Amino acid sequence: MTLQKVIFPVENYDLALTLASGQAFRWRRSGDAWEGVIGSRWVRLRQENGCIHAETAGQVEDWQWLRHYLQTDVDLETILSAFPDDSPMREAVAACRGLRLLRQEPWECLASFICSSSKQIVQIEQIVGLLCRRFGPAMTVPPDMNCAGAFPTAERLATVSEAELRECKLGFRAPYLCGTARKLAAGEVDLSRLGGLPLEEARAALLTLPGVGIKIADCVLLFAYGFQEAFPVDVWITKALQQLYFPKRRANLPRLRHFSRSHFRPYSGYAQQYLFHYMRTRRSPNEKK
Repeated sequence: MTLQKVIFPVENYDLALTLASGQAFRWRRSGDAWEGVIGSRWVRLRQENGCIHAETAGQVEDWQWLRHYLQTDVDLETILSAFPDDSPMREAVAACRGLRLLRQEPWECLASFICSSSKQIVQIEQIVGLLCRRFGPAMTVPPDMNCAGAFPTAERLATVSEAELRECKLGFRAPYLCGTARKLAAGEVDLSRLGGLPLEEARAALLTLPGVGIKIADCVLLFAYGFQEAFPVDVWITKALQQLYFPKRRANLPRLRHFSRSHFRPYSGYAQQYLFHYMRTRRSPNEKK
């Protein structure tokens, strides 16, 4: 099998930081490369000398799908320069320079974050891998690769029982994923339309789906549709906002949401990801170096 290859010159792009930052769950490190799945394609990515080297199995006539996913054409310096000029953001940018937002397929993004509730990233990756191995369509991959398959469609998961989903370690999330898949398969919500709606309307549509609260809805709005006004507030972001911006007083969740909507504009979504990854990976002030 001949692999198709392409090279993208990039500036201010940290591939490893981006793929391991908790926004997508199909990537694993293999030596100096990253192997994963985008849509129905197995992909291997490697960064070297200011370029991202990509290869995939099967015929490729246009690589725009990969540019779109990696967001290689985004002017990151413009985004970073618009961040609030405060100490927490400066520290987050310094620690995470080159971190990008990916642009994911909406259904896979939505289903993955439904699976993410109360789970750590490695556990989410395991659940997604099991779903793909058991219910996902086969892909063209190199002969030596043991790949789980593409992400199962909503139509496929709509035919799966809750018990079968629980066998993929979904636990209490099984009825949520099952119910959402069935609503989408029945046409009750059209994910392909949400990107063209105002943020509040798109969020409201997502909130009608089982297991989708504001945090999951905002993750999908940000990582699948690119709504920069979306600012997902999870445990790590709550901790970041409380410790970095409200260290001397307890701020409740509505206060934190109001603060995040106003303070981090116009690239709130990007700021969120920098704060999220910074908080997950930073050393404690009392930790020995």
